[in-house]
Amino acid sequence: MKVLVTGARGRVGRAATQALLDAGHEVHATDLLRPNFDRKPEGSAKYTMADLTDAGEAFAVVRGMDAVVHVAAIPEPTGNPPHVVFRTNLISTFNVLEAAVRFNVPRFVNISSETVPGFFFPERPFLPQYAPVDEAHPAHPQDPYALSKHFGEQLMNAAVERSDIRVISIRPSWVQNEETYEMNLGPQVRDASVLSPNLWSYIDVYDLADAIVLATDSDLPGHEIFYIASPDNVGGRDFAEILHQYYGDQIELRQLDRPDASGISSAKAVRMLGWNPKRSWRDYLDADGRLKQS
Repeated sequence: MKVLVTGARGRVGRAATQALLDAGHEVHATDLLRPNFDRKPEGSAKYTMADLTDAGEAFAVVRGMDAVVHVAAIPEPTGNPPHVVFRTNLISTFNVLEAAVRFNVPRFVNISSETVPGFFFPERPFLPQYAPVDEAHPAHPQDPYALSKHFGEQLMNAAVERSDIRVISIRPSWVQNEETYEMNLGPQVRDASVLSPNLWSYIDVYDLADAIVLATDSDLPGHEIFYIASPDNVGGRDFAEILHQYYGDQIELRQLDRPDASGISSAKAVRMLGWNPKRSWRDYLDADGRLKQS
């Protein structure tokens, strides 16, 4: 297929682009970075610079595609003014999706966020109702990033109601790669009291890219939402034990797939997409949370 990847120069976009190329797709990449005009390696993605908050530019890059993987977004709410986060994420999603509907693109993969339930950046903090968190957990977003991702999923619902497009929204956990494991997850490996709203969850960028390829190739009808998180928690600890130790009885503990389970369940993706995560923080870090020596 001819697949457009938006946000292709970011952490997730780069991995998704390569995974789609490896799967045999013709990949067209777009981002805000300027192109270069050197000779391109054989088999690389075709690149076009585009600002997707501009409807004309969004329509230009979507035209002629068989699938769209929409990764482009401001990835969290603290580094930009709130109105910029909300406007950029929601309008770019609307424009790219609208173009896909008008050009009869049959498959759309929307990269949403684990933050949609709302307990990641709230002004009035609250905890998950239960863990592991799954797709059925109520959504009460407060911040502009979670709101933009929540409304983006509503746009997907509307698209499948008014057209024949098939949509999958992926909610990745905290995405890590070789450059970030030690900095981001090392402190939690060493000390479980270093808390995060996603309950010691994470996802390897290459496992996420595998899920994106499966979603792109999928024929699932309508709009399906999938959490994508590694099956184990950061540190590999007994999840029931640390949940009770640090949260008492405030979060209901539900059935676990394994003792060292993640705080986010990807059981639906395993069941319906056939997703099979292969990587763990243990591949990169030792028991002290330090980068393994090659």
